[in-house]
Amino acid sequence: MAAHLFRSLRSLCLSDAVAAGNAQRLLTANLHTTGALAKNWNGHNTGPLRWLQYNKVMFPPQAPTDEPRPAYVCHQKTNIKYSPKKMWYVASFVRGMSVDEAVKQLSFIDKKGASFVKEAILEAVDMAVKRHNVEFRTNLWVAESFCGKGRVFKGIRRHARARVGEVEYKHCHYFVRLEEGSPPEHYYHQAPKTGEQQLEDWIGAMRRRKITSSL
Repeated sequence: MAAHLFRSLRSLCLSDAVAAGNAQRLLTANLHTTGALAKNWNGHNTGPLRWLQYNKVMFPPQAPTDEPRPAYVCHQKTNIKYSPKKMWYVASFVRGMSVDEAVKQLSFIDKKGASFVKEAILEAVDMAVKRHNVEFRTNLWVAESFCGKGRVFKGIRRHARARVGEVEYKHCHYFVRLEEGSPPEHYYHQAPKTGEQQLEDWIGAMRRRKITSSL
């Protein structure tokens, strides 16, 4: 009787251990496949949509004497499996460049995010030519380029002594705006003044001085 109870208890413990191991492997596999989770948990959320609404803005007609308004196109890539902190370096790198120079530079950057940014720029160029009446595809420059935080999925990471840790699978959104024309010579700051220009400004300020209560 005791031997029978021992064998039954042993088989029950083994079956529970196998079931627990299978459940843990299934849970780990599900948590580490973020693509399936993104589709199953929230399949209707495709990312931000406000950025693309700028392509639908209708401007009033211009007078013949007004300066021509340059064409522009906005494009985005959502839920990129890449950290937004790492994408920021690539996004800020191409600001103020022409599209040809940006594509050329991104082709030699050894970063994962460079391929996504390059793909987004090329798609925006095609969109500008086909939908926004831009005549020359090379006459475009990167006016705006930035990224934002996307979905973050949390999973488990197994450690020693049956402990678990938390791991985050981060995604990001990339936004770009191309504008028609030549890029500015200095995108972030104006060119520093030379010594002669600074001297002329100082002389002009001295000559514009006025004595209070005088003629």
